Amino acid sequence: MDLQLDGDSALVTASSSGLGKASATALAREGANVVINGRDEAQLEAARDDIAAVGDGRVVAQAGDLTDPDDISELVSVTVDEFGGIDHLVTSAGGPPSGPFLETTEEDWYEAYDLLVMSVVRLVQEAADELRAGDGGNVVHITSRSVKEAIESLVLSNAVRMGVIGLEKTLSRELAPDVRFNSVLPGPIETDRISSLIEQSVERGEFDSYEEGLAAKGSSNPMGRIGRPMELGNTVAFLCSPEAAYINGITVPIDGGLGRSNI
Repeated sequence: MDLQLDGDSALVTASSSGLGKASATALAREGANVVINGRDEAQLEAARDDIAAVGDGRVVAQAGDLTDPDDISELVSVTVDEFGGIDHLVTSAGGPPSGPFLETTEEDWYEAYDLLVMSVVRLVQEAADELRAGDGGNVVHITSRSVKEAIESLVLSNAVRMGVIGLEKTLSRELAPDVRFNSVLPGPIETDRISSLIEQSVERGEFDSYEEGLAAKGSSNPMGRIGRPMELGNTVAFLCSPEAAYINGITVPIDGGLGRSNI
């Protein structure tokens, strides 16, 4: 399917690895010009080369910290300067620390809110005029299945990420029909983080091989495996496309059916 994204401009945050990188890759493969972002400049440059190899669009790497308002402003400015506007904004950020409620400090709460919610607020504020100026802007938030079902020892993710979903639903009405807002909710997916945890388990002797550990991670999933990053990235690209023009204000679990929530 041609997603009709050729020549569009996209900004994808936290995209030097993982799900952000997969989303940027899917958009670039469809011909979009993409600005990618991360804090590690060496990793970011390597990601740019990887993504540029899959499509005809330009890929620009812009380092920046998503908790720094000035860095966010620069991210948006660079995208506009390089590509003449912004058609698609994909927000992603690293996860907050794990841990139970009584071991979570007030500082942890503020840092998680700044990273997960205020980064999205600031990005949309900065990019809103550009998103509304085109033929139809799109924003996709990469959050977590924790907004559907609380996950043990992830109190910060369980509680704070809900703010992004409330914001998404509000903006899907306030800025429609000029801009559509949707979210994807990843479940277990074979990112670098998951791979590292499996490798550590192998080193501890819990599994004989990486493949055995990977199979164990997916054993409780109805699909019999965990997800691949591009399976989420492809969904993000579809939601940005004209093929999804009537999809607005929804949350899409990408978890292989692992979640037990009815809605």
